[in-house]
Amino acid sequence: MSRVRGAIQATGDRGERVAAPGRRVRWIPPVCRIAAASGTTSEGFSAPPPLRVVACLPKRARSAAEECGRGPVQPVMSGRRQRGVLVVVGFLAMAAHGVATGHAAAETARSVRHKMGSWFEVTAIHPDPAAAWRAVEAAYAEIDRLEALVSEWIDTSEVSALNRSAGVRPVRMSPEVLALVQRALSVSRLTGGAFDITFLSLGQLWDFAAVAPTKPDPAAVRAALAGVGAEKVVVDAAAGTVFLSDPRTRVGFGAIGKGWAANAGVRVLREHGASGGVVNAGGDLLAFGRREDGRPWRVGIANPLDRDRVFGYLEVTDLAVVTSGDYERFVVIDGERFSHIVDPRTGYPVREVRSATVVCPDAELADALATAVSVLGVEEGLAVLDALHGVEGLLVDEHGKIHLSSNLSGQIIDEEEP
Repeated sequence: MSRVRGAIQATGDRGERVAAPGRRVRWIPPVCRIAAASGTTSEGFSAPPPLRVVACLPKRARSAAEECGRGPVQPVMSGRRQRGVLVVVGFLAMAAHGVATGHAAAETARSVRHKMGSWFEVTAIHPDPAAAWRAVEAAYAEIDRLEALVSEWIDTSEVSALNRSAGVRPVRMSPEVLALVQRALSVSRLTGGAFDITFLSLGQLWDFAAVAPTKPDPAAVRAALAGVGAEKVVVDAAAGTVFLSDPRTRVGFGAIGKGWAANAGVRVLREHGASGGVVNAGGDLLAFGRREDGRPWRVGIANPLDRDRVFGYLEVTDLAVVTSGDYERFVVIDGERFSHIVDPRTGYPVREVRSATVVCPDAELADALATAVSVLGVEEGLAVLDALHGVEGLLVDEHGKIHLSSNLSGQIIDEEEP
């Protein structure tokens, strides 16, 4: 058993057990039941070695996809590799830019590229190596196409046109972008505004890349807040238009766009005949099928207090694992640490949650929820996750304690991966 850096704790009626820094622990908190109806296997979230858990989710009244206006979608994976394990972190560390390996039955094509301001990794399993590479290329082509539609950094994108027309006139959107806006507004309502695509003017006040970062002027924060709010985004589905009713409002899809791209990338891999694969969109990871050897994809959940360690592992297939945390992007101003995740209700970075991991079949939804629960904090964030069918999560608070969503207890098998 490895030593624990910082306290590890399961909360609420799931039981408690704290390990002080440096002490060894034998007890592992219950882990996420990500099985859904198919009985997918998952593994423990606390200190290594991994524990395997097999569990099933109970039925709830409405699924998360139904709450947010969509049906089932295919999943994605993302993260950093550690001894063959994909570790979910804020971005994907550099791996080989195209590696083909495999057994007689299947070949793996894998390529890492910089997209949407993050490192992406696309992996395809296919009996034909040439077909595997065609699938990877097609997935990246689709990701590029989506970025051209919604990036606020591309002047010709639909989102840039929308922002330029704020307070002036409605803008006709493509059906897929219009639907994305509608789903984003649904998540905003679901989370009480903790997720909000109109945050962009607030986010621009915080320069996390500055050599000598400074806090924005409170008056500037108040002015930016005046343009924030999902109610300022008016959708006319019949006309196919979106109107920003306040000239100060600006929208951005940075907290949902990579999950959207991950879903699309997996869809393309499937269309090209891949039997399994992963799209890792800078931390928004969606996996489908299985690895070449028939085993599930293995995902490690990174410790936000120490990027070289993991809390534990998940074995997933047809699931998304998305982690949002401040370990990759943050600033220290006058001795205070500020996360890159800005609360759209206050205009200031979140403090209570250091890392939020969401597991569900839809990478887009998981992406939005990971941001939302980071903003809501431990208690409210877990309440949102607990209310959604097929969604589970793990939060690490500012003290390094682990908090799990309610459906996490299950049969725990204390064994290494064979």
